[in-house]
Amino acid sequence: MSTDTSKVAASNGTNAAAPASKPTKAGAAANWADERLGLGGLSKFLSRKIFPDHWSFMLGEIALWSFVVLLVTGVFLTLWFKPSMAEITYQGSYAPLRGIDMSEAMASTLDISFDVRGGLLLRQVHHWAAMLFIASMMIHMMRVFFTGAHRKPREINWVIGATLLLLGTLEGFTGYSLPDDLLSGTGIRAADGFMMAIPIVGTYISFFLFGGEFPGDDIIPRLFTIHVLLIPALLLALIGAHLILLIYHKHTQWPGPGRTEKNVVGYPMVPNYISKMTGFFFITFGVTALLGAFFSLNPVWKFGPYDPTKVTAGSQPDWYMGWPDGALRIMPGWESHFWGSTWSWNIFFPVIVLPMAAWMVVLMLPFIESWITGDKREHHLLQRPRNAPTRTATFVALMTFYAGFWAAGGNDIIAIKFHLSINQITYFLRAFVFLGPIVAFIITRRWCISLQRHDNEKLLHGYETGTVIRTPEGAYHEKHLPLPEDEAFAMTVRDRGRAGEEPELKKNGKLSLRAKLRAFYYDHDVDKPTPEELSEAHHHAEHEAHALAAHEGHQVDGHDFDDHRHSAIEEPLSH
Repeated sequence: MSTDTSKVAASNGTNAAAPASKPTKAGAAANWADERLGLGGLSKFLSRKIFPDHWSFMLGEIALWSFVVLLVTGVFLTLWFKPSMAEITYQGSYAPLRGIDMSEAMASTLDISFDVRGGLLLRQVHHWAAMLFIASMMIHMMRVFFTGAHRKPREINWVIGATLLLLGTLEGFTGYSLPDDLLSGTGIRAADGFMMAIPIVGTYISFFLFGGEFPGDDIIPRLFTIHVLLIPALLLALIGAHLILLIYHKHTQWPGPGRTEKNVVGYPMVPNYISKMTGFFFITFGVTALLGAFFSLNPVWKFGPYDPTKVTAGSQPDWYMGWPDGALRIMPGWESHFWGSTWSWNIFFPVIVLPMAAWMVVLMLPFIESWITGDKREHHLLQRPRNAPTRTATFVALMTFYAGFWAAGGNDIIAIKFHLSINQITYFLRAFVFLGPIVAFIITRRWCISLQRHDNEKLLHGYETGTVIRTPEGAYHEKHLPLPEDEAFAMTVRDRGRAGEEPELKKNGKLSLRAKLRAFYYDHDVDKPTPEELSEAHHHAEHEAHALAAHEGHQVDGHDFDDHRHSAIEEPLSH
């Protein structure tokens, strides 16, 4: 006897099996893609990815969303911009320039500004987004370094971030050079001079880029290709790699209860974090749109087309190119002559050597620090800047170095606005770029060490209550109460003593260079209190808190705490 098995359950479940329904077209397509690409598992992994929540993490998101705004507005502008240096007579809507000879690039920029619906707004938004993109990357890198988020295993991500900053700067330069107006043409002419200042090969590089003598007919089309194809492709690839490594290594987080080096406490990607990211994108886009709508930027119609006979002394590049311009302004006029050729050190050093050397220093910071400290551990908890005084002071010194050159980029404006001698300003800044970082390093390091001592005082003695007690001897003391547990926990999550392996000595028994640098790195750091010190201090604090609670809301005569006037509150730190 045959048995009909078409209606037999395929499992031992309690519910009767139902015939499988035919999948929808969308479901079938999703299933087809999942079987070949593994999208289901990937989406499940990403949706469950946990991200910590802290305001400082938004700085990287500002850079990301600014780049998205750049891509969207850049595509729009590309549809109307003509990257050609062919000379035409302008007959567009802007009357003051009508009948003036200019390049097609300049004419198309004017057409975008005055004849394309919404063109001027998107030009402004695009330019403001570029400003915001570079600024947010710089501040994001500062946050990463100050909090120790560049340490193992994130050194490669730091290198990617530093490369993104360099490429973003080059992208900005090529972008504002495209309109071929008087200001951008002056910048291109300066770039030609910078290239020709490179000894031996400078003239060849200039001829190769410009296709002959400056300005030639090829520079705008070539800059356009670099601006819309080459550098954006590199940026997209590096941003993708940056985000992949961020997900792979998991996000760093601030110390707190329940947070360790092996977990992440926060919100899942879906629906919490994706909702916040979406909202933050619209905020970034909205702020950039408001800036573009109400604050004029790069009004090329006021500058007119490029004409080398009309260059003004007040021409300045965008702010992120200000520091090499400042280095150029305060550099002494040093030149050398070898074998019939002139070597212009006053241009080559400040514009070619200095920016590349500074970028290489920033690029190598995680590896230099790791070599000095010998710390090979993985770090997923962030550090307060005060708990790494030498690292914090080093980056503040670099910031001061940068700020000195950046201020020098506006030495003429400073002289005019403050009625000062431009020569005196130049001499002052020449000294400041060398002495300023040293002073900033010393002050910052001592400041961090003082904050470490202050933290230890709070851990041992608690926070100030505002209740002042007078002893029989006539001395006044303010009573303290213990810190909240989460705050105390965050303050104690740091290493005691020197982290990492100790470097080997030289064969003659003397300290090696690495050992000397390591000693300097950790010298004068204040260790956190020991468990014994904390236990003793908390024992005294409990008695004081109990006594204070008994007199809460009542006037006291000062003798209620006579038994505790020699408590840990009045004792200096043993170390």
